[in-house]
Amino acid sequence: MVKLFSPITLKGITLKNRIVMSPMCMYSCPDQDGMVTPFHKTHYISRAVGQVGLIMLEATAVEQAGRISPEDLGIWDDKHIEGLKQLNKKIQSYGAKTAIQLAHAGRKAELPSTIYAPSAVKYDEQSKQPKEMTENEIKATVTAFKQAAKRAREANFNIIEIHAAHGYLINQFLSPLTNFRTDQYGGTRENRYRFLHEIITAIHTVWKGPLFVRLSTDEYVSDGNTLEDILYFSKRLKADGIDLIDCSSGGVVPVKINVFPGYQVKRCEKIKQEVDIHTGAVGLITSGKQAEEILQNDRADLVFIGRALLRNPYWPKAAADELNYNLQPPTQYERGWK
Repeated sequence: MVKLFSPITLKGITLKNRIVMSPMCMYSCPDQDGMVTPFHKTHYISRAVGQVGLIMLEATAVEQAGRISPEDLGIWDDKHIEGLKQLNKKIQSYGAKTAIQLAHAGRKAELPSTIYAPSAVKYDEQSKQPKEMTENEIKATVTAFKQAAKRAREANFNIIEIHAAHGYLINQFLSPLTNFRTDQYGGTRENRYRFLHEIITAIHTVWKGPLFVRLSTDEYVSDGNTLEDILYFSKRLKADGIDLIDCSSGGVVPVKINVFPGYQVKRCEKIKQEVDIHTGAVGLITSGKQAEEILQNDRADLVFIGRALLRNPYWPKAAADELNYNLQPPTQYERGWK
């Protein structure tokens, strides 16, 4: 059996295969209003035609102040629902399921307005000084994630992912490299996890579908979160009802990372085995054989494909050919599929 093209069911949602389009920022809202544009429709729907099992939209801002850039996609207002709903309808018509990554950039926001972080520490010398969040501002942001999840439900997404990686706001709370608070949200790893726990708890009140979390599983700095810390967070995520951990790495502080094919898979495998939770592998996964090895050896349950899908919207077809699997084409493409 070719596992890459086998179905998987998560909390009642069945994906037709294990291929996920990894969330990748497109910075393609030129009116700076967070609205879906014709580009988004072409970009995402073409990958659904290409037979990707799960299309995950890019980091989508739950607050205007949480955008990575002014051109980010948004879900901070009810006005965003209709465009997302229509996009979902088109994607799902090709047999793909849809997910949205809910995000807040924190101190990595590149905006003219005030930006926020757990502690008033810049990302680097060229970055803007963030404002340390008050407890009231923390509570308001938790509510923003909850409201975004409610809008995601109304827009008919199948899955939600919370972005807690790459040095964005939730990751900033989780990491001792960026969280220097002395209140209930700082200090111990229990306290550093509190913000994410409150977000998950709030989302569960409005969302009953599968819920993923993307984690930076390695910070590549000796005084950052250790593997033991990451396993602790992963166990807490399982206890909080998270269905899958999307295992990425880095982004918390400026650091050079030695990247190579599958460089993030080892910790993904470790979390899956140690915590007994579904995981998603990401990071320079470019071929069908590479993806199949990860799945066949139980190193992950899903493979998240990024740059390879930017290069080729029909990457699943290339992977199927490599694995000698007969992937059925959309009817319109039958003449050119073989």
